[in-house]
Amino acid sequence: MAHLSTFEGFVCGGLAGCTAVTFSNPAEVAKTRLQLQGELMKSGSGEKVYKNVFDVFVKTWRNEGFRGVQRGLGPAYFYQVALNGSRLGLYEPFRRWANKQLRYSPTQQLPLTSMGAGAVSAIVGSYVGNPLFLVKTRMQAYSPALPVGAQRCYRHGWDALSTIVREEGAKGLLRGWDAAILRGGIGGSVQLPSYIWSKTQLVRYGFDPDGMWTFLASSSIAGVILCLVMQPADTTLTRMYNQPTMKGPDGRMVGTLYKNPIDCLWKTFKAEGIRGWYKGTTAHFLRIAPHTIITLTANDIIVRFYLKTRHLSD
Repeated sequence: MAHLSTFEGFVCGGLAGCTAVTFSNPAEVAKTRLQLQGELMKSGSGEKVYKNVFDVFVKTWRNEGFRGVQRGLGPAYFYQVALNGSRLGLYEPFRRWANKQLRYSPTQQLPLTSMGAGAVSAIVGSYVGNPLFLVKTRMQAYSPALPVGAQRCYRHGWDALSTIVREEGAKGLLRGWDAAILRGGIGGSVQLPSYIWSKTQLVRYGFDPDGMWTFLASSSIAGVILCLVMQPADTTLTRMYNQPTMKGPDGRMVGTLYKNPIDCLWKTFKAEGIRGWYKGTTAHFLRIAPHTIITLTANDIIVRFYLKTRHLSD
């Protein structure tokens, strides 16, 4: 099969991510609010605003309507282009280059180069898309009826970006970049390699390599693995993005709760125990499983359709 150029892979990956986030964004809203609920409070202390992920869905719909359950969708689309465009578009070039450096065939699937390429491409996407993920998280955290965590009311994505620059300076758009890279590196090193490995095993046992069930099964396995591995880093990122800020001694805007991702992980563990790291896990799974399934399946379909169209036009 012909291969995509880096730009073609970027565009196809971005389209696949946008397709997926349309369906997964409500679960992302629920996950964000559950991760912020009871922040740095001992387990059992204080009244819970939301009982579980389904309670978030019901209360958000009842109080905020469709707009509430899809908060942050606009920035989420642009973020998906940056993240999945990089993650899916740069994965193969990085992996093939690494194989070549180690004197292996570019087509050979090696765990080391696959995980490395997945991590590097996801880190690039996470850094590029950081301002958009920051805006998306803050917009999803906001609720005029049942607030949890720091609240910031932005009219839309552009208003959020301009407000952050005005209040925190241009560097404010990079807030949480280190946590984003941690999350992206962990997720990237797991998602695509686990998907490719699962698909390879299924084909070995007789599944059709181009069949829909093969895409769905392999992406489902990748989604489960990704959720379990990435959850602590995901909770950390949400809290780093949403924490209140103030002007420090040097005049820079700094977070009032956490200095960096490791500080956030430690303070969360100290106050809430290991369960604090895994707050919103059910919502995360309800988000990451369909998102992974749709993204990877859609990417395969879009790439194959594009290659077929390109071949016919040649």
